[in-house]
Amino acid sequence: MQNLIWQPSTEFLENSNIALFMKKHRIGSYKELVRRSTEEIDWFWQACVEDLGVEWSKPYAKLYDNSEGFAWTKWFVGGELNIVANCLDRHAANSPENLALIWEGDDGQTKNFTYGQLNGQVKQLANALLGAGIKKGDAIGIYLPMIPEVVVSLLACFKIGAVAMPVFSGFGPEALRVRLEDSEAKILITADGCFRRGKTIAIKPNADQAIQNLKILKMQIVVRRTGAEVAFKEGRDYWWENVMQSHSAACGTYPVDAEHPAMLLYTSGTTGKPKGCVHVHGGALVNIAKELKYAFDVKQGDRFCWLTDMGWMMGPWEVIGVLFQGATLFIYEGAPDFPQPDRVWQMVKNHELTHVGISPTVIRLLKKFSEGFATKCEMQHLRVLGSTGEPWDADSYRWFFENVGRRRCPIINISGGTELVGCLLSPYPIAPLKPCTLQGPGLGMDVDVFNEAGQSVRGEVGYLVCKKPFPSMTRGFLKDRERYLETYFSKWPDVWCHGDWATVDDDGFWFLLGRADDTIKIAGKRVGPAEVEGALNAHPEVSESAAIGVPHAVKGESLICFVVLKNETHFSEILQNELQEAVIKVLGKTMVPEKICFVSALPKTRSGKIVRSALRKKYLGEPLGDTSSIENPEALDHLN
Repeated sequence: MQNLIWQPSTEFLENSNIALFMKKHRIGSYKELVRRSTEEIDWFWQACVEDLGVEWSKPYAKLYDNSEGFAWTKWFVGGELNIVANCLDRHAANSPENLALIWEGDDGQTKNFTYGQLNGQVKQLANALLGAGIKKGDAIGIYLPMIPEVVVSLLACFKIGAVAMPVFSGFGPEALRVRLEDSEAKILITADGCFRRGKTIAIKPNADQAIQNLKILKMQIVVRRTGAEVAFKEGRDYWWENVMQSHSAACGTYPVDAEHPAMLLYTSGTTGKPKGCVHVHGGALVNIAKELKYAFDVKQGDRFCWLTDMGWMMGPWEVIGVLFQGATLFIYEGAPDFPQPDRVWQMVKNHELTHVGISPTVIRLLKKFSEGFATKCEMQHLRVLGSTGEPWDADSYRWFFENVGRRRCPIINISGGTELVGCLLSPYPIAPLKPCTLQGPGLGMDVDVFNEAGQSVRGEVGYLVCKKPFPSMTRGFLKDRERYLETYFSKWPDVWCHGDWATVDDDGFWFLLGRADDTIKIAGKRVGPAEVEGALNAHPEVSESAAIGVPHAVKGESLICFVVLKNETHFSEILQNELQEAVIKVLGKTMVPEKICFVSALPKTRSGKIVRSALRKKYLGEPLGDTSSIENPEALDHLN
């Protein structure tokens, strides 16, 4: 095999969670493990549930029922359980003094919660929700920043069988309102505000505007985070601390059917009505627990952090997965590069984190501003690195691997989505890695790469698909059955087409090349933005870049690139020519950028994804639509 960057240590090969699973089932190699888990899904998912130690109030009678087709498969039929019983109750009973949650504020303030303390707060809030008339199946909006109360709120909803609907705290009133209306939320949990980069950010005024005239929403619980003066409506608004103090810390956990909804997670896009993905207690719990245990090797005593917001899939994912293992979750308020560019590395050091997950875009940001910080910071407790959100460029991947992981930590580069609350592709720490790879299928995920004709292909770019059902797939889009089928099952019958471009190399390593709808087609040749951006980002002057296609009378589309330099003063025509040549060297003369625009920043979501659709619309002078998912919309004001 060529170009391997990491080999598993003896510790991973012998004592990792996945190695122990393999020994238990007499599986001799990574390839055999993937083959068995994807070809024999009945065996794998039953063996997985048993090995995880999922606790059932009532055992399931049938593993799955796909009599209505792949799209509507039900899992763990007849079984009853609750996410909270598995992620909180048992640890609070058996090891109440173990650390469940660490939080760090924008100003460096910290708070720790043991499993016993977290359990008490969850019980109090659960009683408050019950007292407000919440019943099983009622939706509750959670519009909170990354503060401890957001974890308490999520778990309290699960505990009583309510449906948690977390919303990104940076969304504006209209984006929040759409989600509250669609979900028919009865209560909204929010905050007066939060702190970011040393400044007070108001949140409740947006919430107040969003819930105006929403007749079904009866109550708003408000966390006092900043102390800012906010409007209060008598009979509707209640301070968190008053609600908690008036309710006891004695509350049972409601067993629910395995198919009972646990979460509504809305996809974030800049156009169109958001899609409400319905996730259930059984499927979400089993698949998330599988990924944290086997792919990330999380164990009791580990300290896990993913740079995310609770409004994105990775927020609930890490809460459920980390707490299921009885490990410690770390969350933080604020920005990754404030008050100093080394904030992330200082958090890793000070809180002795064993796992840190981050998007490629955030690494490019931190690499630009903290080139020397990561290497100077002691991070000896780190065992595993994680990433998701978008394709890597090789230069940034190597920087993360060498400067943060010190060449000893595997990068578990996963890819799935809100609709899956899990991963189609994922590395495991028992097999070698190449730069930027996703290694192969997630366990139990029968994925493939199809060409336009629906044929399996290797060594060429095609569509990432899944050919068999899996427990954590969304149970459709809320109130939009046909849109769900059209989105994932309209290209090929009974095949989930995920919308990503993927390829598998000669050694069997899988790579993603971006979203199919971001694909640029120039003179009949298809190229993904990630390929272009990788060529640009390899230049020593480039911090990050984004590539889009725009209409061209002759070639169909032409390539426009937006480049952020490490030093803006280094712009020159010579550099522009060098960057064009860099793309030609990698992709050929056909793909030469028609224009390279030097910009100070790229528009991104809070989770670090570059919003290429907004770049394209701005460049073409089209209406931008809803930009509420963009954290820095001002970046669009300064395009060349």
